[in-house]
Amino acid sequence: MFEQLVPSVRILTADHLGIGVMATAAASHASSAPDAPEIPADHPLIREIIRLADVYGGVILSGPPGTSKSFFAATTAQVMTDHDKRRYRFVQFHASYQYEDFMLGFQPAVHGFTYKEGPFLQLVDAADKDPDNKYVLVIDELSRADVGRVFGEALTYVERTKRQLPFNIANGDEIKVPANLVIIATMNPFDRGVDEVDAAFERRFAKITMDPDAELLNEILTNNGMDETLKRRVIGWFNRINGHANKNAAAAVGHAYFSSASDEATLTDIWEYQLKHLVLRAFRRDENMRASLETAWQHVLDAPGVATETPAVRTPTEPPEGIA
Repeated sequence: MFEQLVPSVRILTADHLGIGVMATAAASHASSAPDAPEIPADHPLIREIIRLADVYGGVILSGPPGTSKSFFAATTAQVMTDHDKRRYRFVQFHASYQYEDFMLGFQPAVHGFTYKEGPFLQLVDAADKDPDNKYVLVIDELSRADVGRVFGEALTYVERTKRQLPFNIANGDEIKVPANLVIIATMNPFDRGVDEVDAAFERRFAKITMDPDAELLNEILTNNGMDETLKRRVIGWFNRINGHANKNAAAAVGHAYFSSASDEATLTDIWEYQLKHLVLRAFRRDENMRASLETAWQHVLDAPGVATETPAVRTPTEPPEGIA
């Protein structure tokens, strides 16, 4: 009887119900932490990005991995466009990304080839036809590509003071970058292409630095229901490793690494599959420091006597007093 009933039973997961990781990932396409909580539209950082976008026409969020850059970029784009998917695009730059991908390239046709518009031209065209609404292009990993080559002629005209001025693209067509098109980009300040990005955009866009944030980490762990004693130990270790980031950029650990942390078991997974490898890479030439940080992490899980007060530190350049 039971065997006859089993085929008719449908197993539902959180994703089937539209509340799981996949659903959240679809809603915040550019975020690398799809299980992170939703950010309210009136969040101070979102309001600041929107304000700067109105002034400069573009904003760059700069910080090491795990500092919520992509998450805030995606959420701000959705807020600015009233969650209208027709009015925002996501693009991720990488080493082989080119003008033909971003602006204008070729695609096969029945009789040879035809022009194919990239996401920039598509959004320029849509924004030009709808001047009463904001359109947003989110560029993730801006510093991973040769930005001068990717933007081509448009690099000059994304500047706010040159919007609406006509210029010619590679195929000879004349276009203009409309004033209602906003670019929000993210970048890692330690990527190899950062100097080129700074040279290209330092006069054109606003830049917001996003550092590992102990206060945000405290908020994340509190919302996840973590025990107070364990939480203080995690924050103590977080500030300890980030205290080395001003001399060793690879040591920066963003608060978003801990988005799923709630107890010893989840912390063990975060260490074993993410943080352990970050520490190994950052201190591969300093065996003593690597061993010290690994031992300190074990104390986070095993030794309640190492608990420290929750610091008010917001950047990795100001380690808590008494911590090496």
